[in-house]
Amino acid sequence: MRVLIPYIRRYKLDAIFATLAVVLQVFATLWQPRMLQTIMEAIMTQDKQIVFHYGVGLIGLAFLGIAAGIVNTVFSARLALNVATDLRADLYDHVQRFAYADVEEFSASNLVVRMTNDVNQIQQVVMATFQQVTRIPLVFAGALALALVTMPMQWWVIALMMIVIVGTAVVTFKLMSKYFAQTQQDIEDVNTLARENLMGIRVVKSFVQEQSQIATFAKTSDRLRDVTTKIGELFAVLMPIFFLSANIAVAASVYLVGQNVTVHPTYLAAISSFTSYLTQILFAVINGAFMMTFASRAFISMGRLHQVLDHQPSMTFAAAGPTHVAGDITFDHVSFTYPGDATETLHDVSFTAKAGQMIGIVGATGSGKTTLAQLIARLYDPDAGRVLVGGVDVRDLPEATLRNAVAYVLQRATLFSGTIASNLQQVQPGATPAVMARAAEIAQAAEFIDRLPEAYDAPVEERSANFSGGQKQRLAITRGVIANPEILILDDATSALDARSEKLVQEALDRELTQTTTVVIAEKIASIIRADQILVLDGGRVVGHGTHRELAATNQVYQEIYATQKAKEGGQAR
Repeated sequence: MRVLIPYIRRYKLDAIFATLAVVLQVFATLWQPRMLQTIMEAIMTQDKQIVFHYGVGLIGLAFLGIAAGIVNTVFSARLALNVATDLRADLYDHVQRFAYADVEEFSASNLVVRMTNDVNQIQQVVMATFQQVTRIPLVFAGALALALVTMPMQWWVIALMMIVIVGTAVVTFKLMSKYFAQTQQDIEDVNTLARENLMGIRVVKSFVQEQSQIATFAKTSDRLRDVTTKIGELFAVLMPIFFLSANIAVAASVYLVGQNVTVHPTYLAAISSFTSYLTQILFAVINGAFMMTFASRAFISMGRLHQVLDHQPSMTFAAAGPTHVAGDITFDHVSFTYPGDATETLHDVSFTAKAGQMIGIVGATGSGKTTLAQLIARLYDPDAGRVLVGGVDVRDLPEATLRNAVAYVLQRATLFSGTIASNLQQVQPGATPAVMARAAEIAQAAEFIDRLPEAYDAPVEERSANFSGGQKQRLAITRGVIANPEILILDDATSALDARSEKLVQEALDRELTQTTTVVIAEKIASIIRADQILVLDGGRVVGHGTHRELAATNQVYQEIYATQKAKEGGQAR
């Protein structure tokens, strides 16, 4: 609950009005049977004045209850909606501060479920709390007290009914509680499968895996169905026991009153009030049981949200420091291992690159090329050694300084729904059409942007589905170069381009970004053949360092990669 208390305090007036309305509603509910008893007694004594007086009062009480119910619903709904909105916004803001490792620890689909399904669970329970949780104990206590006052000799009937109902509820919900956590996990698994399938729909169809995917999804969905069915079955047993207990209590009370009605005629008027209070006690317990269900799921959701909100980012940035750094890069005996891995991804890597140079990085798959680039952008921190940008350890740089200095373009271009301009302006919010056009010219994106009717206002659909792979990569490069960064990292970012377009991009980068240090990770040596220095990685170690000419003459690993690619090119030429 401590997750919710700060949010409820923000809207304390809504909480106060909702609670006061509940109190009035409960008063109207509890006092109606008492007034009916008085009216029935007056009817038995033929006192018309009392019947009229209390009849008007009964109507007024009904209107009071209706008005209080409306007020309670309005303020409860406002409170729940505002709390959920703020909680969701704070969760999203907190997740934005996570490092790569933090997001991977929770997983993206897991975080999405927590920000949607879990927050919705809490929204429902907040509204129910101010509609029912505050109402249930008041109705229960008030109905119990008034029932005992109305017919004190029937106390044991109430006691027996409560023992049966409460005992059944405790046993049932103890069995039920273990299924609620499983339900949330199963919902998460279903969402993950659906997301992966839809994002990889081309792969699924290419390999004719539709039936396999359907079978996997059905198995997970069936598991969710089975757990939910078990919860429903327990409820199916619970409710008849509740009503049977209450009906037996009412029947016993009526029978006992009937045995003594000739001796105590006033019992005839009291029995209707007494049975009304028994019914209110029953429904208070039933509503309490339902609230226990909501609370059980909500407490699980609150725990899951608390895990996210309480998780401190594994990477923090300096609060103060230089606002600008040059494009020099230094790796000083850097080693790195991914969380959970036993083998180092990078081991004792050292090199220096001067501002304005082009650095090529080659190596076999899994040699650590992308990891090295991620350390420059400080997506991870090294386990040992230092990474310096502009002569300053990246751990000593403010986040804004580092992000402004380093632009990272991935092989798999990620564009956001909106327009081409909105994607480019993520990097430089005030970018003018002229600035965007220059960046597009460098990235060779202008040739297709200029053909679009809306040009830079052309829409970007979800997952940029309306652009080809090459177009997406060129737009991603445009976004990378638009702010003239001190360091531009191209992580196989031209792999979807044809040889001519790739050559034009490289020439434009050399011509336009003369002061920018360019780090090019490439599978093809042709992409980095003109680099000022090339790093050859093998098994996380730098096994070669020099120009293309030097490495082609002296480095065995580089020679093997180069010879293999030349052979492929020769085969293609033939």
